Amino acid sequence: MSAKSLILRPVSSKVANECVKRIHYSGKVVQNSQMHIGVFWSGKMEGAMSFGPPLDKRKTAGLVRGSRWQHFCELNRMAFSDRLPRNSESRALGVAFRLLRRHKPALKWVVSFADATQCGDGTIYRASGFVLTGIKANKQNVRLPTGETVHLMNLKTARPTPVQSRLRTSLGMPSGSAGGLARAAGAVPWAGHQFRYVRFLDPTWRERLTVPVIPFSDIPEAARMYLGKPMRQPIKDPSSHDGKGGEDPTLALHSSQAALDE
Repeated sequence: MSAKSLILRPVSSKVANECVKRIHYSGKVVQNSQMHIGVFWSGKMEGAMSFGPPLDKRKTAGLVRGSRWQHFCELNRMAFSDRLPRNSESRALGVAFRLLRRHKPALKWVVSFADATQCGDGTIYRASGFVLTGIKANKQNVRLPTGETVHLMNLKTARPTPVQSRLRTSLGMPSGSAGGLARAAGAVPWAGHQFRYVRFLDPTWRERLTVPVIPFSDIPEAARMYLGKPMRQPIKDPSSHDGKGGEDPTLALHSSQAALDE
């Protein structure tokens, strides 16, 4: 059975979050996600996509001129089981975007981020019609002595996240900076790169993009990683991708190491 056999339909946040916690490499959900789409194959839910507002809406809005809150969203989480067939991610994204255009006509574009340190550099997005608009060294991820990865934003929020509350309680630090908390917890930086991708649901809005589009061929070799390991395959011409499943296999966003061994 091919990726064309997938069935997508809306699911509750509870159902989607259970899937994300079970499959996604981080094991974590984004609490402010508002739209959830389940991916079903052979009668079982084998994936989920969650959409919602970006963490910094005002800054993100500036990427596309004239954008208001209702015009964009972020693909917060995309978690796919390794049981799904090849190219399931790009196929599911294509269907999801058609659903969004139909049921959320005010939406004009979607932003998403690829973390090459913990997952990959965006092979799926490049196969699904996204444009690359940013590459930056990721200085926000730290690793605790337990092996847990934490984004510093989770230590900065005024309303403590579960990991912040746990650390502050265990270390006896009811207040203080995120950096101080990270140092006290023995956290160390986890170097890597973060990629920002934009997908236009309304193609006419692409001309409003306020930042340059980065050619995929310009991705530095040192930044091309999957689960913290260098990628061996060169980037192929993206013109061969139509957003319905490219000729290259797309790597699922799950915790399995199998894709590294292919």
